[in-house]
Amino acid sequence: MGGGGEGRGVDWDAVFDGYRSTVDWPTTRFWREVVGHYPDAKVILTVRDPDRWYESISQTIHRVLEGREKIDNPAMRQVMDMAHRIISDQTFDGRLGEAAHAKDVFVHHRAEVIEAVPADRLLVFDVSEGWDPLCKHLDRPAPAEPFPRVNTTKEFWELIDGATSA
Repeated sequence: MGGGGEGRGVDWDAVFDGYRSTVDWPTTRFWREVVGHYPDAKVILTVRDPDRWYESISQTIHRVLEGREKIDNPAMRQVMDMAHRIISDQTFDGRLGEAAHAKDVFVHHRAEVIEAVPADRLLVFDVSEGWDPLCKHLDRPAPAEPFPRVNTTKEFWELIDGATSA
């Protein structure tokens, strides 16, 4: 992602060339820059219980980042090194493994986004609410299919195992 979390300038238009949206990491680390660069873009802040969030991240992303030296695939190893820099080091000050600190950062992030993003651009969204608030915010019709329930810990590890061994 642009400067790879190394403090270099980022050409956001080049990063997102061909895309209309972004989700999750690494963009979460650069949310202020992206929101500022795209002043008309809608922002969706998904909310979760901090305890459940921490349980999930500690069983998925944190484990991958801490075990990245075992990854054989050089391209995936490079991605994980970048992810470690922007997630563990820059976002959580190297303390992602400390539950109280990580949850505090998580809660503070939510408050910062709500404070910084104008209400007409922001949807504070709980995925349990389904399509309706999301589609209304994006001014799009709701799809006919049920709202997806994906990205379980099991699905995460299946994806990671396939990518790291390729």
